Amino acid sequence: MEPQCTKCPAETTLQVIGGRWKIPILWHLFGGEKRFSELRRALGCVTQKMLTEQLREMERDGIISRKVYPQVPPKVEYSLTPLGESLKPIVDAMCQWGLLRQPELAKKDAEILRREQENAG
Repeated sequence: MEPQCTKCPAETTLQVIGGRWKIPILWHLFGGEKRFSELRRALGCVTQKMLTEQLREMERDGIISRKVYPQVPPKVEYSLTPLGESLKPIVDAMCQWGLLRQPELAKKDAEILRREQENAG
């Protein structure tokens, strides 16, 4: 008999929003619909391939919608679905936690860097 694996309910959330770029994409879309190029510019160093993959996964999971306008050059806009909008309190809570912890984590990062430099020299 195989042991039963109980799944933490938070795993379901992580399956949908897990991924390097999904939270930042959501954060930008909370401000309203965006074109692909606007998202890419806003996110900075994301590759076109990675952004495309993340957006496809989010569309597949029903948290964003993609609207294609029949024109040349093609125009595509992304927006949040009601399910995607329901993630706002979660992302807001993550942002608040991050804001409160940034100074503490920056101090730890500086200490680690200082130790690495001492050990290298």
